[in-house]
Amino acid sequence: MIEGHGDDTFRYGDKVCHNFSTNICSAVDHSALTAHLAKSGDCLTTYPEPTPSEVEALLAGLLGIEAGEVMVTNGATEAIYLTAHLLQGRKSAIVVPTFREYQDACRLYGHEIEFVNDVGQINETSDAVWLCNPNNPDGRVTDKKVLLASVDSQEPTDRLWVIDQAYADYTALPLISPGEAVSRTNVILLHSLTKRFAVPGLRIGYAIGNRSLMDRLRALRMPWSVNSLAIEGAKFLLAHADDYRIDADGLHSEVVRLGRGMEEMGIAVSPTDCNFILCRLPEGSASTLKEYMVEHHGILIRDASNFEGLDGCYFRVAAQTPQENDMFLNALRQWMKS
Repeated sequence: MIEGHGDDTFRYGDKVCHNFSTNICSAVDHSALTAHLAKSGDCLTTYPEPTPSEVEALLAGLLGIEAGEVMVTNGATEAIYLTAHLLQGRKSAIVVPTFREYQDACRLYGHEIEFVNDVGQINETSDAVWLCNPNNPDGRVTDKKVLLASVDSQEPTDRLWVIDQAYADYTALPLISPGEAVSRTNVILLHSLTKRFAVPGLRIGYAIGNRSLMDRLRALRMPWSVNSLAIEGAKFLLAHADDYRIDADGLHSEVVRLGRGMEEMGIAVSPTDCNFILCRLPEGSASTLKEYMVEHHGILIRDASNFEGLDGCYFRVAAQTPQENDMFLNALRQWMKS
């Protein structure tokens, strides 16, 4: 999906002052990272490693798994497309509404796609299941015990579960651990430094799975897919992870407060276990609201109408600072009154 993602600030130049459209908290001090990258300019004059094995080794040590059980990619999106390529021509079940890249990647590689609303509806003939957990766009978390029971008991036993945990750091609920994933032959976990460290421009993601699965994915990865600055940035961030703490409980409390404020205006909101929330206008379109918020208040939201199963009234916002959240609610009240 080239068009239709959140965080399309490139469309608006310097009009955007407050970004609610991407599922990360933007109040992060990156001055140390940018200073480090400025000092690392010499890396641009040579090729990076054909595969980012140094970052993979660092991640493996932090996650308590073997280096061969993690594969670093050009954002989690590359891992999505590599996995769809691995399963070329198979039948995939996608739990919706969810991130559009799963279905776009599956269609690119000739999958037969089945859309379901939860893991209990999956057809026995499906070769793979794609699940975002916490889910984008509504922030819901599928219970870990229920999910692992499905992974371990459903037929066919070789069905591959592709579980995107990019937003893992933004929920306090338990999720599948790297160790639990690599101990199984039918699970690929997707993660993202984009979300963990609020660096979407670096394009660093990774996949976790048992060695056999990762070897099969690596065979499909093109050389040098992760550039030198991204590798340098990833090494710096992993070494300074303690400086990037995410207050998942605090952000969740703020997004619940946002939800209450919107409900008072007549806007429907979905329950969320995360830092972002899916909303539906009682009338009017999300695209019109989006343009109004940018033009009049410098606030960018996510028009969610292009998620499978959602219509033009849906939008998504992620909690930011309390002050920014108050600003958002005030701007929204003005639009609703007009």
